[in-house]
Parts: sequence; C-alpha cells; structure tokens
Amino acid sequence: MEQANKKKKKPWRRARHRIYRILFEWAVFIYTRLAYRIRVERFKRAKKEQFFVLMNHQTAFDQFFVEMAFRTPVYYVASEDLFSKGWLSRIIEHVVAPIPIKKSVTDMKAVKTCVRVAREGGTIAIAPEGNRTYSGVTESIKPSIVGLVRLLRLPVAIFRIEGGYGVHPRWSDVIRRGRMKAGVVRVIEPEEYASMTDDQLLDALHEGLDWDDTTIGGEYHHKKSAEYLERVMYVCPNCGLSEWESRGDVITCRKCGQRVRYLPDLRLEGLDHTFPFAYVKDWYRYQETFIRELHPEDYTDRVVYEDVVSLSRVILYQRKEAIADKVTVRLWGDRMHLVGDGVDIALPFGEVSVMSVLGRNKLNIYIGEELYQLKGGKRFNAVKYMNFYYHYTNVQKGETNGEFLGL
Repeated sequence: MEQANKKKKKPWRRARHRIYRILFEWAVFIYTRLAYRIRVERFKRAKKEQFFVLMNHQTAFDQFFVEMAFRTPVYYVASEDLFSKGWLSRIIEHVVAPIPIKKSVTDMKAVKTCVRVAREGGTIAIAPEGNRTYSGVTESIKPSIVGLVRLLRLPVAIFRIEGGYGVHPRWSDVIRRGRMKAGVVRVIEPEEYASMTDDQLLDALHEGLDWDDTTIGGEYHHKKSAEYLERVMYVCPNCGLSEWESRGDVITCRKCGQRVRYLPDLRLEGLDHTFPFAYVKDWYRYQETFIRELHPEDYTDRVVYEDVVSLSRVILYQRKEAIADKVTVRLWGDRMHLVGDGVDIALPFGEVSVMSVLGRNKLNIYIGEELYQLKGGKRFNAVKYMNFYYHYTNVQKGETNGEFLGL
C-alpha cells in the first residue's frame, strides 16, 4: 500500500528534447563549424541504437561536437555548477535534461540517474576525465568509470576530439585559427568488455581517449596566443613558486623576468635564453612534480599566495548567493583564509572535503555543509590553490608522491 501511494517518477527522457534539438541544431552547428573549423564524422549507428559515450574533454563546446556526430538527443553528465545558475539552469534542464554530478567525488545519485536514463532508452555521454585539459594532454581517467560501464551494459562509443586544445585552450579567452576533428574511434560491445578484466577495460578506454594535441603537427594562429596562460602556470624553472603575466604571445615571470613566447605550433620559445620545456604539457608536468616534492609544513608560517576574489555561497542545484565582491584569499601550506568586506572564513585543509576548478578559473571549496565559490579577475590562478590542497591531503594520507593534484 505504501508503495502504491508513492508518486510515480516522470520519465527523464521527453519528446520535447528531440524537438528542441531539431529547432536549435542548425544555428549551433553553423556557429560551431565557423568558430572551431571542426570536421565531425557522423556516427550512423546512433539512429537505431543507444550508447554510453565516453569522450575526452578539450573545449567548452565538446558536447556540441558529440551532437553533430550522433544527430539524436544525448543526455550529458554535467558538474553541479551548471545546475546552480537559477533561472538559466532551469531552462537548460527543460531543454536538454543533463544529468547532475558532484565534481571530484563519487556521486551515487548521478549513477542512479544514469541507470534510469539507460533503462528509458537514452544515450548517455560523459567525460571520464571529469575536467577539461589545461595542457593539451588527456587528464587522468578515474578507474570508477569501469564500474559504470558494466552497470549500464550499453555499447561504449569512444568519442575522441583532436585539435581542440590547439584551437581553444582552457586557459585562454580566444579561439585560434586552426583545424580540429572529432568522431567515434571505437565501439566496445557489451559482450566484448564482459570478457575483459577491469584493468583490460580501463586500458582499452585509455587507448581510445588518451590524446596529445602536440602530436598533430598543426598550427593555431592568434595574436593573443599566450594570454592568460598564468591561469594555470605558477611555477618558474628559474625561481620556483612565482607569478606570471601574459601579453599577446609572450608570458613573463614577475619574479625573475624570464620571458617565453607561445608559438603557433604550440611550442614554447625562450626569448632571453633557452627555455627548458618544449610545450605547455612539459612545463605543466614539471609544475606538478615541483608541488609533489614540497613539504607543506615548510609553508605554514608564511603566506604563499594572495589574491582578491569575489565570494559566493552555492546552494547546490538551485542558485548562488553573493557574499562579497572583494575578499582577500590567502594560501598557506595547510590552509586558506578568506578575509575582508565583513568576511572572515578559515579553511583548514584538514576540514575541506573537496576542492575543484571550474571553467577557466573558478574555485569551488566544500567544507562541512557549505560550498563556497571563489572567482578572481582575468589573471586569477585557481589551480595553485587546488594543487596545494590535494598535495597536503596526499601527504596526510602517507602518499608523499600522490599523483592526484585535483586534475
């Protein structure tokens, strides 16, 4: 009787999703083709079958590339930030019904929703990296994706985007002139991965999704090609922890004055002397290694970094509430502190549960029941705060060389 009285859930898949897709597809596709100059290979099997689409994540428009290939409504797993924009989020939910997931954690509610959509006959898409690449190389893929593949029991369509980082790096505001392509590179059928071990299946996913844009050999032109690279880079090979400032195609260390040019073929060129890294990916790896070798206790008695940001409280899946327009955020080896404009919030890393970077340079911080979002100016580097936090938690767990630094 109790179950009979329960309100029946409305289906996730709706006829309107297909209608909206037909109404908007040409405008979106034309813009995408003109802006990104992308060649997308159409996936003909999508007309009659449903799939679990796994894609690498290079640009803010990746979901539209998938749409161009599949020509059918696809239900994307999207981070919680998309659902906390008030009325705009409600419109997005009505039109395309993305599947919400909490970033950087295992979200069982998202898993259940994926199962529900699969049972209703929907095609689901997710970027297993959980993050858009900052360096042009596919970020780490969480092994938990294997469990979701087995749970959904759908054919896995591996969708790879190539050249997206070259055309529009995550750290940049501008789209460069260059070429890119995308399409399904492999389908793994349920009967095929049923005979694989988890490690074998994960290796197969890596084989399809791992990509490095520096291997293409193309050129990507824009007069502001280096601008805002300081959103991700903060370690100098000459002077260690530092700050950078970019103008045009050159980025300069504010501490030692070293200048580096970002070339159309994605290479880096030292202007005053030889720069030790050929590409951003090499510099990025060096930066992560540098952070892993730090001792957090050496940075607990002095401020390492300080920035001015706007501060909001996120009401998950509802809205954001502005707390203050100008707050100073300070970083130590074991904590952060927000102060100013009536704000005084201590953020000991031992009490923070998750820290994640969204978009180009927003920072989400989960502590207790609160979720704070920090948004800085154009040159704000949110990555360094997240890297310091995860390095601290790795050390506390005894993983002194822990690989995961948030991306």
